[in-house]
Amino acid sequence: MTTLLVTHPSGLGHITPAGHPERADRLRVLDRIFEQEKFAHLVRDAAPRGEREDIIRVHPADFVDAMGNAAPTDGVVRIDADTVMSPGTWEAAMYASGGACFAVDEVMEGKVQNAFVAMRPPGHHCETRKPMGFCFVNHVAVAARHAQAKYGAGRVAIFDFDVHHGNGTQDIFWADPTVMYLSTHEMPLYPGTGELSETGAAGTIVNAPLRAGDGGAIFMEALEERIVPHIIDFSPDLILLSAGFDAHVRDPLASLRLVDTDFARVTRRLMAVADKVCGGRVVSLLEGGYDLEGLAVSASAHVSTLMHG
Repeated sequence: MTTLLVTHPSGLGHITPAGHPERADRLRVLDRIFEQEKFAHLVRDAAPRGEREDIIRVHPADFVDAMGNAAPTDGVVRIDADTVMSPGTWEAAMYASGGACFAVDEVMEGKVQNAFVAMRPPGHHCETRKPMGFCFVNHVAVAARHAQAKYGAGRVAIFDFDVHHGNGTQDIFWADPTVMYLSTHEMPLYPGTGELSETGAAGTIVNAPLRAGDGGAIFMEALEERIVPHIIDFSPDLILLSAGFDAHVRDPLASLRLVDTDFARVTRRLMAVADKVCGGRVVSLLEGGYDLEGLAVSASAHVSTLMHG
C-alpha cells in the first residue's frame, strides 16, 4: 500500500503569539516523527501553492482577496479572539489548500493509494466567508470541490474526527446533495454546532456528538452506528478525512479520552469502508491536535495505519 505525505515549509511561516495552541511546533514535531525508520517507505512530496480557481469554488473571490490583503507586513493582527494572521499566514494557508488538492490528484490518478497532508493552518472552522477557529481557508472543502471539478467525482464524503465540530465544512455543504459531511465531536464545546438534529437541507449532514469524558469504546460505537452506515449508503467516489487529533486524552482544549490506538482503529475502519465503496481512495488532512506528545503519537498511529492497513 502506497501512502503519500505532503508537507511544505510555508506552514512554519504562520506565526502565532506565545502560548497560542495552534503553533508552528505542531509541524516540527510531525517532521521529527516522520523521520523515523518506520516511515522510510512513505512517498514524500512538497505541496504546490494553491490555485485561486480552486479556492474560489468554495470561498467568494472578494473574501479570498480580503483575506490575502489582511496579512500584516510585520507583527500579527487578530481576525477574532482566537485567530491571528502574521506576514506568512496567507501563504501558509494557500500552500495548505494546494497540498490538499495535490493529494487528491495523486490519489484520484492512482499514483498512490492514500495520502496525509501535514500542513497548517487548519481549515474546518472556516465558513463560506468567515474565518474563525484558527482557520482561514476550508482546505477539505477545497479538496472536495477539486475532486468534483477535475475528476468528475459524483459524490465525496468528508469524515471529521476532530474534537471540535467542523462548522465551516457543514456550512459550506449544508444544502449540497453531492457532498456528505460527517462528524464526531465533543459537545458542548466550541464552536457550539453539531447537534444530532443538524442534518442539512439535502440530508447529507451527519453529526455524532460525544460527551466530555467519552473514550475509545463510545467513539467507536458512534462510528459504527452513525458514521459508517451513512458513508456506505452514500457510496462516495472519494473519502476525505479532517484528521484532528485533539480528542486525545492529553489535549488541553477538550475532554475526550482517546489514545493513539483509537486513531489507528478509526483509520483502519475508514480504510475498509473506502475499499468497499471507492477503491480505497482516502485523503487525510491535518486539523487540530494541540498537545505535542498527543499529536505525535496519534498522527504516527494514523499514518502507520494508512501505510499498512
